[in-house]
Amino acid sequence: MTLPLDGLPGLDPAWSRTVTVEGNTWHVLDNQVVDPVGTVLCVHGNPTWSYIWRRVLAEAPPGWRVVAPDQLGMGWSERTAGPRTLAQRIRDLSALTEALAITGPVVTLAHDWGGAVSLGWAVAHRDQLQGVVLSNTAIALPPGTAGPAVIRLTNNAALRTLACVTTPAFLKATVALSRKTPADVRKALLAPYGTASRRRAIGEFVADIPFVPGHPTRPTVEAIAGQLSTLDVPALLLWGPRDPVFGEAYLDDLRRRLPRADVHRYAAASHLVMEDAPDYASTVWRWVTRPSPVPVRALAEQPQLWAALEDRAQDHEPAIVEVGGRTVSWRVFNRRVAEVAAGLVAQGVGRGDRVALLVPPSADLALAVYAVWRAGAVIVVADKGLGVRGMGRALRSARVDHLVGTAEGLAAAKAMRLRPTGLRISAGPPYKLLGASVSLADLARAGRDHLDRLPEPSGDDECAVVFTSGATGPAKGVVYRHRQLRAQVALIKAAYELTDGDRIVAAFAPFALYGPALGIGSAVPDMDVTSPGTLSAAKLAEAVAAIDATVVFASPAALRNVLATAGALTGEHRKALGRVRLLMSAGAPVPSALLHQLADVMPAAHAHTPYGMTEVLPVTDISLAQIDDGEGVCVGRPLPGVAVQVSPLSSLGVADGELTGSPGVLGELAVRAAHVKDHYDALWAVEQASSRDAGWHRTGDVGHLDDEGRLWVEGRLVHVIATAAGVVTPVGVEQRVESVAGVEQAAAVGVGPVGTAQVVVVVVAPGERESLASLALTDAVRAACAVPIAAVLVRGSLPVDIRHQSKIDRQALSLWAADVLAGARP
Repeated sequence: MTLPLDGLPGLDPAWSRTVTVEGNTWHVLDNQVVDPVGTVLCVHGNPTWSYIWRRVLAEAPPGWRVVAPDQLGMGWSERTAGPRTLAQRIRDLSALTEALAITGPVVTLAHDWGGAVSLGWAVAHRDQLQGVVLSNTAIALPPGTAGPAVIRLTNNAALRTLACVTTPAFLKATVALSRKTPADVRKALLAPYGTASRRRAIGEFVADIPFVPGHPTRPTVEAIAGQLSTLDVPALLLWGPRDPVFGEAYLDDLRRRLPRADVHRYAAASHLVMEDAPDYASTVWRWVTRPSPVPVRALAEQPQLWAALEDRAQDHEPAIVEVGGRTVSWRVFNRRVAEVAAGLVAQGVGRGDRVALLVPPSADLALAVYAVWRAGAVIVVADKGLGVRGMGRALRSARVDHLVGTAEGLAAAKAMRLRPTGLRISAGPPYKLLGASVSLADLARAGRDHLDRLPEPSGDDECAVVFTSGATGPAKGVVYRHRQLRAQVALIKAAYELTDGDRIVAAFAPFALYGPALGIGSAVPDMDVTSPGTLSAAKLAEAVAAIDATVVFASPAALRNVLATAGALTGEHRKALGRVRLLMSAGAPVPSALLHQLADVMPAAHAHTPYGMTEVLPVTDISLAQIDDGEGVCVGRPLPGVAVQVSPLSSLGVADGELTGSPGVLGELAVRAAHVKDHYDALWAVEQASSRDAGWHRTGDVGHLDDEGRLWVEGRLVHVIATAAGVVTPVGVEQRVESVAGVEQAAAVGVGPVGTAQVVVVVVAPGERESLASLALTDAVRAACAVPIAAVLVRGSLPVDIRHQSKIDRQALSLWAADVLAGARP
C-alpha cells in the first residue's frame, strides 16, 4: 500500500495525507476545508483505523472540515519505538490538532477505545469544544462489571501477543462482528495490519486498558471520567446494542455521566455500528448541524393524572371491576394508590426512575400504574403481543430501574434477561424464587407511615414509555410527559362528553387504564387484551353488566369476534348491551359495514371511530352516520386543539414536500397537538425524522384532507407503491377489490423497483386455490380497480400485526408475492 491511499471502497484518495509532528509521521484523512465553520475530529479505536469514518467525510456539508487521524502505531501512521499510554495518546492528538491549525469549534467523534482519547482531548480543549459524539465505547467500568470478556481474555501477556500480534485473530474477530460488511470493505479494514510488526500496537493498546487497580493508566481514566459531568456541551450517543464488547451496561453508564445526551440505538447493529448502520454518518451530520430547539409554548396546566381519584376519595361506587374477580371502590383505590406510592418512595424509587409493568390488565395493573405516577416515577409498558424477544428488546432499550410483575411476568423477566438494578415487586405474593423481594401489599403497609413524603410531579416530568405495535419495524419506545397525558385525558373527556355517571369496558390495551384518570368506573373483561380475538359477545356483555357500562372501547378485531359470536347471547346479555350509549373502535381502519352490523348487538350505541396512533391519540373522530365512501377511510375532522396537515409525495413516494392544509393533496399526515408524544426513547434519528417540521409529528400514514376539512387515510407511507405512472396508495384499491363477489379481504402491494413497481393484489377468496387467481376472479378484480393490476394472487389469510390483529403486513406480502411471481411455491 502506498500513500495517498487509492482503490479502497468509499474513500477518496484526495483525503489521504501525512503530517509529521514532533518527529512522528501521522496518516490523516482530511477534507482540508479552508476557514471551516467547524471541524469534526474523528478518533478510531482498536484495532480499526480512520477508514471507518469514510462516510462522515463523504457526507460532510459545505464548510465543515473532517479530520480523521490514524493513531500512532495504528492504521498507516508511523510505528513508534515503544508502547503509548492513554495519557500519551491524548498528548499526541493535542499536538496533531495544533499542527493542523484546528482552533474550533470542534465536535469530537469517537468509537471504541478512541472514546477515552477523544474525551481526554475534549476536557483539555473546552474552549474549542462544541459537542461530543460517542459510539460503543467506555470511560469507566459500569458498576458490577469486570470489563468486556473478550478483552479480559487478553490480560495474559502470552495470550495477548498470540491473539493480537503474532496472529490476526483479534483483528479478524473485531471485523467479523459486523456481519453485513462487504468483502472489499473487510479487506480494507484489515489492510494496514498485514504483518506481526504492523500489529504490535494492537497488543499494546489492549495492554493499556486499566482493568485492575494500580494499573498506570487508571488515574488518567478516572480523571477524565470525573470531569465528564462538567462538559457543558451537547452530546450524542450512537450505539449498537448487539455489541459483545461494549453492551448496554456501557451505554447506561455514559447516559448517567452525560444525562442530557441525545441517544440513538441501532437495534440491529453490533460493535462496528458505523458499518452495520450506513445511515450513521447522516445522523451525525443531522445532529451536528441541527437548528436551535424551538421553545415549547406554555400551556394551561391540567389536573394531575390521579386528581379524579382524590375527587372521589369518599365514593364507595366501583372504580374497577374484574369480571369473575375483585371489585375495588374509588375510596379503597385512592387510598391504596397513595399507600403504594409512599411505599415506593420509602424503598428508594426516585423521581424519574423507570418501572417496567409486567402485569395483565387488572386492578393490580391499575394500582401499579397510578402508584408509580403518584411516586413521581415513569411506567414502562410493552405488551406481550410483541413476543418474549420483542418485549425483551423493548424493555432493555428503556433502561428499566425497577420491575412490577405477576408470577408469569417475573418469570418472563428472567427469560428476557431483564436485570433492573432496583426493586423487583410482585403483584401477588412475594415470589422470592422469581427474584421479587417485596409485594404491592408490602409496599402499601410500609407506605402508610410515609404519606407526607409523596412528591408533586411537574408537567415537564416524564411519566410513561409505551411501545408501538412494531407493525412496520421494531417496536419504538414513545415517551410522554405528565403535561401531554393530562392534555390527552382532558381531550378524551371533553370530546366524548364523559361524566361521573359513565362507566367503561375497555377491551383495547391503550384505553384499559384510562378509567381512573377520566373519573369513570371501568371493567376488565375476561379476555387477553393483547389478543383481541379472545373477546366474545358473551364476555363483553358480562363485563358491561358487571359495571353497568355506558361506554365500550374495542379494536376492530375484537368487534369482529363479538359479531361472530353474537348468536350465543342470552336475553340478559342483550339487555345489558342495550344500555351502552357509546361504542368506540380504533387501532386499525374500521369498516362501516362492521359498525352497521353491530347495531343489532348494541342498538342504542352511537358508534365512533377515533383515529390516532401510539404517538398521539386521538387525532380525529367520526361517527357512523358521518362515514362516507371515498378514496381511503374517512376518519373525520380534527378534534379541538388538533391541527393536521400533509407533506406532499414525490413521484417516488417520498414525503419531501412542505406541509400544507390544502384539500385534495396526497401526502404524509402530520399532527400538532398538546397531547403529541414528547419524543422517541433512545431513537434520536427517528425522532428528528418524525419531527422534521418543528412542533409537528409526522405520522407515517398517508392521506388527504377534503373540501370539508375531513381527513382520509389511504395507508402507510412505507406501503405506497411508486409505479411508472405515479404513486398508488393501497387502501382505496383494497376497498374496491373487497366489493368484488367472493373476496373476503384484499391487500395491494408493490413488486419491483421503486419508480417502476407493479401493483399486485393479494386476496382471501374461499374456493380459490392458493397462488394465481382464476381468470374470472382476476378479470373481476381488474374491472373493480382504477389502476393497472399486474397480477391477482390468492392466500388463505393475510398476515396482520400482533397487537391489533387488523393491520395488514403489506411488506411481508410484497416479498411473498415477488417469490410467487418468480416461480416459487406459495
